[in-house]
Amino acid sequence: MKKWLAHWFLRLGGWEIGGPPPADRRFVLIAAPHTSNWDLAYMLAFGTIFDLKISWLAKHTLFYPPMGWIMRALGGIPIVRYKNSNVVDAMVSEFNTRSYLVLAVPTEGTRSRVKYWKSGFYHIAMGAGVPIVPSYLDYGKKQAGFAQPLIPTGDVTADMQYLRDIYAGKMGKFPELSGPIRLKEEGEENK
Repeated sequence: MKKWLAHWFLRLGGWEIGGPPPADRRFVLIAAPHTSNWDLAYMLAFGTIFDLKISWLAKHTLFYPPMGWIMRALGGIPIVRYKNSNVVDAMVSEFNTRSYLVLAVPTEGTRSRVKYWKSGFYHIAMGAGVPIVPSYLDYGKKQAGFAQPLIPTGDVTADMQYLRDIYAGKMGKFPELSGPIRLKEEGEENK
């Protein structure tokens, strides 16, 4: 029943499915570009179609009652941004204790335009020894899908160039809110 509902929801929105996810069930999922609250609903619907139980990170304020229990039931993991807690280490530990974990990390960290992507997704994947799977919601073509996984090498600039190539031309719901695909760790050469 859930798959039928997900197909109906996506068809109603005019979406079509691009590439399928990898067979592996332990990876960090990039869901980009992220410019709208609708991105979460579409991501979860596509996950349902592919039998992916997606866990996702979001700011803790989304988890207050009465919506908190719904957000957790949908796979949400609250992150308190202002605390000095080490989210990367906590997520690496989760990967080390689970045989199944598809963790969506919001690379922009917000729906607003940012100068840099947050690097947590990269460090989680490196620390846990799992691939990064780029997924996309291209509102321009109304297509969503998955690209080939990236096994992070530690060469941040080369790995990010792979992601820039994947996301080139992909349009968020509000394109003006999409920032450049780069990490602070790359330095100034990728402005």
